[in-house]
Amino acid sequence: MGSLFSRQSTAEEGESAVIAVHSAEEWANNWQSHTQSNKLMIIDFAASWCGPCRSIEPAIKAMSSRFTNAVFLKVDVDELPEVSQQWKVQAMPTFVLVKRGQEVGRIVGAKKDELQRTIQRHLNM
Repeated sequence: MGSLFSRQSTAEEGESAVIAVHSAEEWANNWQSHTQSNKLMIIDFAASWCGPCRSIEPAIKAMSSRFTNAVFLKVDVDELPEVSQQWKVQAMPTFVLVKRGQEVGRIVGAKKDELQRTIQRHLNM
């Protein structure tokens, strides 16, 4: 599980700015601090055993470095089942885009291009 949340990156990926959330307290603190701002929040619901989650991880790390005016959170559904249930996550990976505490978009599956376009669209609003 440690490698799934690793902040190490290759030169190709760039520096990762993904915040791994491991507890209900961390979730509450991140939620409160980031929903107060006007920043777009991308919540990546994943699992350590999920192949598509692992395959898209380098792209997510790269996006977190590229889109510095957005906040990227990673939630392991097995560590925080109550959070994934609250967001009605039924498949992994699921990416929920939130602005001012409201869901503004959702991508289910390792759809890198669609996720990137959706993030860009919401950042330009």
